Amino acid sequence: METAIFQETAHPFAPRFEFAFTVSIELTKPVWVEPSSMGVTRAGIWAASGTFEGPRIRGRVIPMSGGDYPLVRPNGVIDFDARYFLEADDGTTIYLQSRGYRWADGDAMERMARNEPVGHDEYYMRVSPKFDVPAGPHEWLGKHIFVGVAEKVPSANRIHYFMLL
Repeated sequence: METAIFQETAHPFAPRFEFAFTVSIELTKPVWVEPSSMGVTRAGIWAASGTFEGPRIRGRVIPMSGGDYPLVRPNGVIDFDARYFLEADDGTTIYLQSRGYRWADGDAMERMARNEPVGHDEYYMRVSPKFDVPAGPHEWLGKHIFVGVAEKVPSANRIHYFMLL
């Protein structure tokens, strides 16, 4: 897989990130529309259950509160559009919407499609989330930009979210 290496620079506006939390999501089997009316493949995969945990927040994925509706492009790139609800340990409900991409060179995509383990360095899977949260202790989620580095594991995803400072 060909990736660009970003080297930290002394530029005063160089981005800095802070780890926020990891979401572990158990997924249902996908429903496929192939080909869709757009001539590509569309799927629906629901968030069956899950948890999230980080230094400032923890809780659960509200089961079956949403899912991902990926589009598989003709070049094999998967274009994610995930939407579901989280519930923090203090009872706060949080809406998460996340867009992103997954792609790989070689046979890694086929192995992931068969729910086989694949090394995290064999594919690219990144997301950009937005959070809708009520006023209170978790407002920080709705005031920052985040980047998610996703990890595909059989029948599940783990997404490690980093807050842009």
